[in-house]
Amino acid sequence: MMPSPTNVLPTGFEVDEGALTLRFERTLSASPRQVFDAWTKPDQLTMWWDANGEKLSRCEVDLRVGGSYLFASPSHAHMPFTGTYTAIEPPHLIEFDAMGAIGRVEIKEDGAKTRLVVEIVSPSEEHFAHFVKVGVAHGTAQTLDNLVAFLGA
Repeated sequence: MMPSPTNVLPTGFEVDEGALTLRFERTLSASPRQVFDAWTKPDQLTMWWDANGEKLSRCEVDLRVGGSYLFASPSHAHMPFTGTYTAIEPPHLIEFDAMGAIGRVEIKEDGAKTRLVVEIVSPSEEHFAHFVKVGVAHGTAQTLDNLVAFLGA
């Protein structure tokens, strides 16, 4: 059994073992369009994507279903984050595959703010356990905190 998320894992994070899903939520002081643009425009992604706060050294986005992306930070240029977009519904949904999982970014207006829900869905229990073990939750949580700070600037 996995550790309780309230004891070990980041704030705004849930583990759904049954659905093999890591789920993150943030509330942002930005419009859905601003949040969508931050996720899809290279000049903005470059500023917040890296969990350690490094500006990306390489950021390529082919924003269409079937299009690919590549993000690389200077310290991890040999291990870029790559994948393919599987669904795009501006400004409310971005879905992609990466590292053998499906990523889903839902962007919803919530009064004067925007609610962001990010899910990482693993294809198997083994894949899910590996993601938990290597700290995908902590890295993703830090990346989303970077996004919140970026949009607040």
